[in-house]
Amino acid sequence: MGIRSDIQTDIAAAFDTDLADTVSLLEGVFTQSSGEYDPATGQYPTITTNYRGRGVLGGFRTFEIDGVRILATDYKITALQNELLLTGTSSPAVPRVDDVINGMTVIDVQQDPANAAWSLQCRGTPT
Repeated sequence: MGIRSDIQTDIAAAFDTDLADTVSLLEGVFTQSSGEYDPATGQYPTITTNYRGRGVLGGFRTFEIDGVRILATDYKITALQNELLLTGTSSPAVPRVDDVINGMTVIDVQQDPANAAWSLQCRGTPT
């Protein structure tokens, strides 16, 4: 078992026990253009992809908030990569900027060095 598996196993266990009261179900939506511009509708056709997982919603530390890139009202979501899956499949989901997760827009996406967890900066009001 590698470091990534160890981290994911430990965090998943913490999500189930010690952090259970802080863990939220995450529901994400990614919309992308597909095909060519339709002059009749004035739009590009789109494909919507849904994904689900678990994560912990938190805030940013005071020294991280600069009022421009990170606002005091932004949320940080930490989610295990192996638990963030395309809805109805066992395929991993990769969150992107402009996805909507629990009603909030993803502003920034980062991975930890072991590629075990996503750290997402989100803006909006969680639903």
